[in-house]
Amino acid sequence: MPRSSRSTCRALAGAAVVAVLASACSSGTPSSPATASTSVGSDPTTATPTAGATSVPTGTAPGPSTGSPTTGTSPTSAPVTTSARPSTATSTRPPAPEPAAPVTLLSGLDIAWSVAVLPDGSALVSERNTGRIYHVPKPGSGGQPAVAGTLPISRTDGEGGLLGLAVAADFATHPVVYAYYSTDSDNRIAALPWRGGTIGEPTVVFSGIPRGRFHNGGRIAFGPDGFLYVGTGEGGDTSLSQNLSSLGGKILRITTDGDPAPGNPFGGSPIWTYGHRNVQGLAWDSRGRMWASEFGQDTWDELNLIQAGRNYGWPVVEGRAGNPDYADPVATWHTSEMSPSGIAVGSDGAVYMAALRGQSVWRVPVNADGTAGKPVRYLQGTYGRIRDIHFVGDRVWITTSNNDHKDRLISLPLSDVGATRR
Repeated sequence: MPRSSRSTCRALAGAAVVAVLASACSSGTPSSPATASTSVGSDPTTATPTAGATSVPTGTAPGPSTGSPTTGTSPTSAPVTTSARPSTATSTRPPAPEPAAPVTLLSGLDIAWSVAVLPDGSALVSERNTGRIYHVPKPGSGGQPAVAGTLPISRTDGEGGLLGLAVAADFATHPVVYAYYSTDSDNRIAALPWRGGTIGEPTVVFSGIPRGRFHNGGRIAFGPDGFLYVGTGEGGDTSLSQNLSSLGGKILRITTDGDPAPGNPFGGSPIWTYGHRNVQGLAWDSRGRMWASEFGQDTWDELNLIQAGRNYGWPVVEGRAGNPDYADPVATWHTSEMSPSGIAVGSDGAVYMAALRGQSVWRVPVNADGTAGKPVRYLQGTYGRIRDIHFVGDRVWITTSNNDHKDRLISLPLSDVGATRR
């Protein structure tokens, strides 16, 4: 049964109250990540938008590959260029394979925020500032992107709007899309039935997540256990992160009906972890370990290994504290280098992080014991601010977030972000 914000608050009120003993701790100085940068190639070209039943932005022309990272601190300018282009498909031939070069799959977007890949190889893309959800056909299929529906968002200046999208592993037999979006009063999650390329009427399954001009969180993803994980922000009110009676500044774990998932660490509460500032990336590796990206304030952005019930420190700690009361990040960056959003785990086991202010993708090798190797930077400045990242077959997909009504969903060769297939 759907849950209203009132029922959510009752669940929180009935949860076990955990006393938070926080003492002011100074952040330790982390080891610096590698500053190697990719050589910067020119952007892929984009096709003129086509008009159908609903006019949507699209593009298919490939551009140059961006090459490999250098080992110094300054980017080079020696891109690897390829002339590969899609072959022409006819009704008697199979769909053309994706070319080796970068390809723009969707363009002209007003902040492309999240991508959800469907079992048939097509994808859904959320547009933050309009509430539109686009359906992008599988590359090479010959289909054209189209608007699948629009959610009733409330949009003001800042970071709210239509944010995360997620589909469960059983989507083929239970076709429902989950979306995180802002209203006048809160952030909430709705279930959207998927009907032949369009979304049906949204049913709110979880509400009452604090919203603000900034720090709205918004990433949602299904874990290996089948439950929906939700990254929230503290909405600019730092006191919420340590408050176990608030949904702000948390990672939540809920059922598809919006109930607290069985086995959550705080009794009947949906809270999985707390002490977060603004979680915008969630991913799992092949060992079942959960990773999350964390926006810092002025000093350190973070990659965290998520463990149930742990306190990740905000606002007492930004970066590493070396205090057992708080979970230290696995890796940190200066905010000018990162401002992390979506993350993904490659088949090589590394964590790949989309950087907004840092205008890059960072590859972070992780070890069996949960520690991180030396991060390496790719695509620095090539596409501007990068919001989301996914591995799809033998490609990596990214969305840009440049706020210029020209944002894109782009498909790249794995080598452009240092990834390999295993």
